[in-house]
Amino acid sequence: MYRAPVEDIAFTLKHVAGLDDAIRAGKLGDLSEDLVDAILAEAGRFATEEVFPLRKAGDETGAVLKDAAVTMPPGWKDLYRRWIEGGWNALSGPPDFGGQGLPVMLAVAALEMWNSGSMAFGIGPTLTMGAVEALHRHASDDLKSVYLEKLVSGEWMGTMNLTEPQAGSDLAALKARAERAGDGTYRIFGQKIFITYGEHDFTDNIVHLVLARLPDAPAGTRGISLFLVPKFLVDADGSLGRRNDVFCSGLEHKLGIHASPTCTMIYGDGFAKDAEPGAVGWLVGEENKGLACMFTMMNNARLAVGMQGVAVAEAAYQKALAYAHERHQGRAADYAGEGMAPIVHHPDVRRNLLTMKALTEAARSIAYCCAHALDMAHAGEEARHWQERANLLTPVAKAFSTDVGVEVASLGVQVHGGMGFIEETGAAMLLRDARIAPIYEGTNGIQAIDLVTRKLPQSGGAHIAGYISELRQVAESVRQSNLASLGATADRLDRALDDLDEATGFLLAAQGDGRAEEALAGATPYLRLFALAAGGCYLARAALAEGGGGRTALCRFFAENLAGETSALKDRVVHGAASLAAASAALGA
Repeated sequence: MYRAPVEDIAFTLKHVAGLDDAIRAGKLGDLSEDLVDAILAEAGRFATEEVFPLRKAGDETGAVLKDAAVTMPPGWKDLYRRWIEGGWNALSGPPDFGGQGLPVMLAVAALEMWNSGSMAFGIGPTLTMGAVEALHRHASDDLKSVYLEKLVSGEWMGTMNLTEPQAGSDLAALKARAERAGDGTYRIFGQKIFITYGEHDFTDNIVHLVLARLPDAPAGTRGISLFLVPKFLVDADGSLGRRNDVFCSGLEHKLGIHASPTCTMIYGDGFAKDAEPGAVGWLVGEENKGLACMFTMMNNARLAVGMQGVAVAEAAYQKALAYAHERHQGRAADYAGEGMAPIVHHPDVRRNLLTMKALTEAARSIAYCCAHALDMAHAGEEARHWQERANLLTPVAKAFSTDVGVEVASLGVQVHGGMGFIEETGAAMLLRDARIAPIYEGTNGIQAIDLVTRKLPQSGGAHIAGYISELRQVAESVRQSNLASLGATADRLDRALDDLDEATGFLLAAQGDGRAEEALAGATPYLRLFALAAGGCYLARAALAEGGGGRTALCRFFAENLAGETSALKDRVVHGAASLAAASAALGA
């Protein structure tokens, strides 16, 4: 059973990410704490009572393709209808197109709950929300007037079409083509793969955002344009017209998220028999500048995917904790009952459970702080500072959180023992679902490269230096608090921050000296080092706000059991490049 952790989510938003301070400062309009609590409570109820019960059926039945049409699992279409009727798709949408204009912090908190209920369900609306942001920022007024209101409400859903068989992370290899039709529209031809919710029966229309090349486009990523290609064309009166020349030719058989249709999409293959070949599309933004438009959607999706990692980790932790209280095996010194003890009394099981909870809370805190930075970047004051903060935290929120999702789900299987390997318990399903998140929306290796090569050098390295200084203030506050229950937390956080500072300086210097390969070799261990140091400080913020209790105990556990990993990670960043290069011989490279 999953129960949305509304209290933990609210506490992290208010006391760690900064929601309370932003409300008091009037930076979020007329948003009140009471409204926040009401929204979170209802989102928690919906996720617990309506999304979660359909998770197992979605996994077992999956999405089904027949005659180019996809049928979703039983009950899912009605679930989606109730979800949009509740206004959830419009939560953070632009008010001028029917959205509620609420903070990103609330949207990602709700997103966590949908994905804990069912990751396969939660991922679909994520892409629609990303499409809304991309169109709102880059589309013409005419396109906005036709499509945005229905996308904001969720009456129509959106997709993101980047990947092709030969062009995954390297979009320079993209071959889908676009031709000018002479009437302001374009004709799109080509194949896209791994298109999430590319076809389904949730909505009457699906709005595809597609990257393609014009005939006279420059080579590489500088020659990519973005097009809006609807499943059905829209008539002048707003009603749906004829079918466009785009269809789903196949569904992938995946390790997890079975109910999420992962489609191969064909554009301009003559599927729409009553029209000339070529899918009708409209340009979004300017010709040959589509990648910048798509990155608006991708950055939105990267934080959302990070929330999927948090969500699966939370669901796995809850399931493992419940099992550990129910399952009796062996004797335990601190168990006062008769017979075998619940396995939660065994130290190794407790360590696993506390590791699961601590990593989940750290990842949640980083992701919510990233969302807070996005909100503050739009609040007007110090916009550049907050945009740089969001830029810095986005790759960490995506990569660390999704790594945590896999790690925690794997520990959940371990806590279940042999029963974790049996599908009946549902622990294995969470691990299967979690495994895609470190891969899509930019692999975690790419996120690490982005962090090191693009985000650390912001403002000449001044922003990351300021961020580390802020974290040091948290560690100092722990020291000044004199809370005995925090043990050696202050010392351990100081060590972790020293490691982060040294590794950051090394990477900035390496790039400045032209030693790019050394910086790239250290990127992935650096990202985890960054996350552990920041996550430990965010847990300390929670402990200080609580003043003693479960959050304080969890912070100490993290500091004294997990934060020490930063020393080894720093060593890999600073000294690992040479051995990595030399070991390439073992790979035949």
